[in-house]
Amino acid sequence: MLLQNELKDYISELKEKAASLRGYLDVDRLKTELSNIEKELSSEDVWSSPEKLKGLQKAKANIEETIRPIENAINKILYLEESLAILSEDEGEIFFEDIKREADELRKNLEAIELKLLLSGDVDKNSAIVTIHPGAGGTESQDWAQMLMRMYLRWAEMHRYRTEIVDLQIGDEAGIKGVTFTVEGPYAYGYLKAEAGIHRLVRISPFDANKRRHTSFSAVLVYPEIEDDIKIEIRDEDLKIDTFRASGAGGQHVNKVSSAVRITHIPTGIIVSCQSERSQHRNREFAMKILKSRLYDISLKEREQKLEGIAGDKKEISWGNQIRSYVLQPYRLVKDHRTNIEVGNVDTVLDGDIDAFIEGYLKNPNKY
Repeated sequence: MLLQNELKDYISELKEKAASLRGYLDVDRLKTELSNIEKELSSEDVWSSPEKLKGLQKAKANIEETIRPIENAINKILYLEESLAILSEDEGEIFFEDIKREADELRKNLEAIELKLLLSGDVDKNSAIVTIHPGAGGTESQDWAQMLMRMYLRWAEMHRYRTEIVDLQIGDEAGIKGVTFTVEGPYAYGYLKAEAGIHRLVRISPFDANKRRHTSFSAVLVYPEIEDDIKIEIRDEDLKIDTFRASGAGGQHVNKVSSAVRITHIPTGIIVSCQSERSQHRNREFAMKILKSRLYDISLKEREQKLEGIAGDKKEISWGNQIRSYVLQPYRLVKDHRTNIEVGNVDTVLDGDIDAFIEGYLKNPNKY
């Protein structure tokens, strides 16, 4: 009976947390706003104005995205409260673990809602553009860059984000010389901005015949994907556009025509490449999207007058500048140097389980 009472108290605590979050989000006001937007969307005047229609649809989606998780959580609490009654029935205790498991899942969902409340920046809701550059060290660093790319692609897959590699430069022996990929979905940038910085790997190098321990570095840059409602002026005369053949490991990655696009923004010296599509036109669109995001990054840093900007601190890719270390030898540990969060299961981290580090950063981003 004691365990049942503890479970009842546990669910009551979750109910209080959900009610608090619902009040903080002001769900009743949001529902009223949603109702008004839906009425506007039924108007013929709105459908004759594509720009206004797009704005209302975006506002509707944002409100629904805010309301849905907390409403689902409250409905789950009602279900769990009703389920508690079964524990008092004959042999009802066999359902204890199932109810406890669902309560634990609900707690995680409420924590995810709390974490999302920290993402209040202008572009936190946007999709993300991630670029990874290996540091000095040749094949070893290039292999580390590829390991990081896989880690982020796995993280995105676990969180049901859509990813697309827009530029990939394969290493001469192994790994990659660089990669840029998009992570599409709500709040992708808000979460991944925590990953911007230098990442350090310590391991016995598989490329060293003498089996010596090596330290490698790679830089991760994260930009928000800029939507059409944010105006970034790019003049045609400031662009130098080159086309070339896509490169890769063969097969579908290699084109026989010059479909890949490289755009140089002359005033800033920014160079962006895209070779993911067979169409030169589509590659140019992607490259311009990335360029727009990077120019937004520059304008934001100028406005805020900070040395460190939205894409992370572009320090030298070397010792002393790392935000996180991944040690495989002589012990196994991943440590974030900003938050001091440590994880001993290195394999799960490299397989995309980086939420603890992201959450730790987001809870106090101004500290770092």
